[in-house]
Amino acid sequence: MERTLKWQIEKVHETMSIEQFLRTHGCSHHVLTHLKRTECGILLNGIWAYTNQTLKEGDTLEIRIIEQESSANITPVCLPLDIVYEDEDLLVLNKQGDTPIHPSIGNHENTLANGVMWYYASQGIPFVYRCINRLDRDTSGLLIIAKHMVSASILSRMSSDRRIHREYLAITEGRLPDHGTVNAPIARASESLIMRQVDFENGDPAITHYKSLRRLKQKTAAGERELTLAAIRLETGRTHQIRVHMKHIEHPLIGDFLYNPGSTELIARQALHSYRLSFFHPVTQERLDFRREPPEDMLRLISEPPTLFP
Repeated sequence: MERTLKWQIEKVHETMSIEQFLRTHGCSHHVLTHLKRTECGILLNGIWAYTNQTLKEGDTLEIRIIEQESSANITPVCLPLDIVYEDEDLLVLNKQGDTPIHPSIGNHENTLANGVMWYYASQGIPFVYRCINRLDRDTSGLLIIAKHMVSASILSRMSSDRRIHREYLAITEGRLPDHGTVNAPIARASESLIMRQVDFENGDPAITHYKSLRRLKQKTAAGERELTLAAIRLETGRTHQIRVHMKHIEHPLIGDFLYNPGSTELIARQALHSYRLSFFHPVTQERLDFRREPPEDMLRLISEPPTLFP
């Protein structure tokens, strides 16, 4: 993967060193090290430059990102990808349920990472897999893949600073209140390597906002079941945050075998879909806003898409 970025230096950046300028534009220590070791990795007015050189108004600064090796231990596998958006800096995908995002024990060749690696290998392009916003295996929806180390550095910082806005659709048990916020810290459950729980003493801060969109009723073998279609917005990004918080307020997601066991009669996975991502492009600063309807298993329960969608 190769990418060239270029800036015209303005008055406000005069007297900055190249390193200072690049750091303000999202280049991490790792990126700067890579650029220093790359032949003509940093060019000032077309001449190979050192990072301690001082900039002046009117200068042209250029960096060359060259990644010639692909991620080790991720086997390219021909798997379907639902590509929502792609440019030189990032890839936005609509992940299906029952798809891990990266290989792990028992999941070596059936992951999103395998499919992405195949997509670029088939084009003869070396690629390092960098997933920015992670989704659980059974959560469907939108996520971002950085295409090179600079966009990865910037997007990771944006994610940490809560500048990537994520909204979800969920189907919960019972009659969820019209709207609300769950502010409850989350920690690993002591009896499990996988499960999380609300823990006010040892947990990390976690905040989830929700809004009820539609009341649903479904007939089951045990009788009629009341459900709620909800829009959920994350302010933090803890593991299993939505699933844990919805259980905490006694409205767990249907189909969630971990936090609502025995609820898979209506859907075979947790009814959770990342339907919207909005953020500013890491390089161009253009505002990006993506939306995707949930897959068929959730739509079947909703009966018709909510008016959230264009």
